[in-house]
Amino acid sequence: MRVLEDLKMATIVHFDIPADDIERAKRFYSALLGWKFNEFPAMQYNLITTTNLDGTPGIGGGMGKRMEPSQRILNYFGVPSIDDAMEQVKSLGGKIVTKKMAVPGMGFLANCVDPEGNSFGLWEENTQAR
Repeated sequence: MRVLEDLKMATIVHFDIPADDIERAKRFYSALLGWKFNEFPAMQYNLITTTNLDGTPGIGGGMGKRMEPSQRILNYFGVPSIDDAMEQVKSLGGKIVTKKMAVPGMGFLANCVDPEGNSFGLWEENTQAR
């Protein structure tokens, strides 16, 4: 198996916040952190725009309806190849929780758990995703 040297510099590229009451959560984060929300009603999802302290664009995120009681904030790490990264997760003792899933026209994601039980996501940007 190929060692993913470029993963050593992977960074958070997206975060997901589950909410029981999306409007309440939007009000909270907007007032506290100044975040802006772009609603996609058909998906019951909101994209989040953040700004770094110096005014430059920050990491983007999303907020949707909580799917299960234990669901928590999840960070997604950008990887050049989600397939290779998923193999690496397994070989290092982690687990794949949600198999590779296409976000049409944007990329692929997969949800994982590290050997310590921490949840995280993988994200491969790919406009050809279907």
